[in-house]
Amino acid sequence: MTMHITQIDIDMDGMPAPTPEIEQERRVAIFDLLEDNSFVLPAREDRAVPPGPYHLRLSIREKRLVFDVNTETAEDAAEFHLSLSPFRQVVKDYWQICESYFRAVKTLPPSQIEAIDMARRGIHNEGARILQERLDGKAEVNTATARRLFTLICVLHFGG
Repeated sequence: MTMHITQIDIDMDGMPAPTPEIEQERRVAIFDLLEDNSFVLPAREDRAVPPGPYHLRLSIREKRLVFDVNTETAEDAAEFHLSLSPFRQVVKDYWQICESYFRAVKTLPPSQIEAIDMARRGIHNEGARILQERLDGKAEVNTATARRLFTLICVLHFGG
């Protein structure tokens, strides 16, 4: 059984067009995620879990983050809805530090860019930790996978 994601789609319907920086964040996160990830659906008492690999569709519906997981043969594997509330502040902080980083890269010396990037990584790690907590009992993801998924949540949340 391969427990990973081989395809990811982000439902941007009804969202404003992303800025070039946000689009770049999305592309890099998806590329990195598909290169290496761990995504395990735990066994459930009421039904067997279809084996992976999985296709994941992320969307926001009714102010909730939706993970729609299917097998490669389009069999429903899982769908879970997470409240966006626990992510709101860390997503806001993440985009603020990203904006500072994007500006800094154009004008500041490497030492100042590095300091901003360290802060950005810290906020990113916090977002990944929150995501892992919210996914508890629904899906198991390693830290690297949680970080990349958090980036995609930020991209979605930008429009929401």
